[in-house]
Amino acid sequence: MKNQSMVKLVTTAVCIALCVVLPLAFHLIPDGGTLFSPMHLPVLLCGLVCGWQYGLACGIIGPLLSSLITQMPGMAYLPVMMVELALYGLITGLMMKFVHTGKLIADLYISLLTAMLAGRIITGIARGLIFAPGAFTVKAWATGYFVSSFPGIVVQLILLPVIYLGLQRAHLIPGERSK
Repeated sequence: MKNQSMVKLVTTAVCIALCVVLPLAFHLIPDGGTLFSPMHLPVLLCGLVCGWQYGLACGIIGPLLSSLITQMPGMAYLPVMMVELALYGLITGLMMKFVHTGKLIADLYISLLTAMLAGRIITGIARGLIFAPGAFTVKAWATGYFVSSFPGIVVQLILLPVIYLGLQRAHLIPGERSK
């Protein structure tokens, strides 16, 4: 039991580090950060692999640490990003805990799609009511959270199940999911 907690802590630390490193690489591509949402990958993966507590922590600490080290995201956008990523880590972890269709791939996609949609909806509401009241429109929400980031959504939906299954096959995460 202790060993499993340590593995989850180390995995979370690696995901947090990826929240700092991946954006640096993707920002070398023009609009790479907007198009591919590189911080989403490690946070979603952390929630899938480690559970909601670790995913939530990764979603809060990852963007905060990245901002402090690289100034990405900028301080003005940091609170919104922390809410969004915290929701992704939390929801993917909860979904993986409670969704058991009998097919791992279905569980992964249900967890990812639910987290990605709920996270975008809740963060959009928070931006409209708290972070930018009166200045954040439905059009801006749809454009920013779905249209501009569509390539990132596709990459996440392709890569994350492949990474999860690869980690499982390498025996780095348990092969059987407990209900």
